[in-house]
Amino acid sequence: MEITREQVGSTLIFKLSGKLDTYNAPKLEDEIKKGLDGVKELYWDFSELEYMTSAGIRELLIANNMLGDDGYMKVLHANEAIKNALYLTGLDDLTGE
Repeated sequence: MEITREQVGSTLIFKLSGKLDTYNAPKLEDEIKKGLDGVKELYWDFSELEYMTSAGIRELLIANNMLGDDGYMKVLHANEAIKNALYLTGLDDLTGE
């Protein structure tokens, strides 16, 4: 899995490509834990993400918790399988392009 992190002001975009699974999730968690200080809007660009397991869902929840109540998080360009996983876990409000 490849991770690109781009921050402009209070907006952060993570672009993921490949597979977000149990093997790769710690790499993403390290990126998240580098900090979300000053981030008010967090976007996940999944245009090149093939699939995501429950380990990926966990990472989204960690990031959302770190943002707090004042933050905004959205998943962009997710394929149908990922949208379905988000729907089944009650996180479908993160999509909506």
